[in-house]
Amino acid sequence: MVFSTNIARPLQLATRAMQWSSAVIVMGLTSFFINRGPHGQHTIYQEVIAVLSVVFFLLAFISPFLPSLSRFVLAIDVVFSYLWLTAFIFSAQDYSTRRCYFAIPAGLSCNSKRANEAFIFLAFIFTFFGIFLETAALWAYRKENTTERSYEDKVHIETRPPLDAPTVPAVPAGTV
Repeated sequence: MVFSTNIARPLQLATRAMQWSSAVIVMGLTSFFINRGPHGQHTIYQEVIAVLSVVFFLLAFISPFLPSLSRFVLAIDVVFSYLWLTAFIFSAQDYSTRRCYFAIPAGLSCNSKRANEAFIFLAFIFTFFGIFLETAALWAYRKENTTERSYEDKVHIETRPPLDAPTVPAVPAGTV
């Protein structure tokens, strides 16, 4: 199977849309949690990561059409994949136990807390998929835009003298 930029672009855009919308939903749910009552460090961490993701993931929508931006977006994906994984671990510690109802913010239903946990996981997994798609798209772009030398060009390059060789052929010893 040949992976080309024509295949990569729609996959990247679909992944980026899911990644960005998951981050927006996490931002909304976590903001609701902060507004409802006391908040802990985990809740603040999730909110900060969600807000930063919403801003930085906007660049990822441009990267399928601007390959020079791919390296920067790839670095953003690597960093945010670890940040989202950490946020998922925090939410799993807080909301996946029997004491979910009493976890901060206490009194809210476990359904909304677990929904937040699920969307945090989706933001992580789509960021993780984005790493591979961005790498594959960059590889496909370079493959499509590099010119390969023909066999004749390679043969002539290999038989010519090196560029730092003397221009006058050397006289064999004993012929003078």
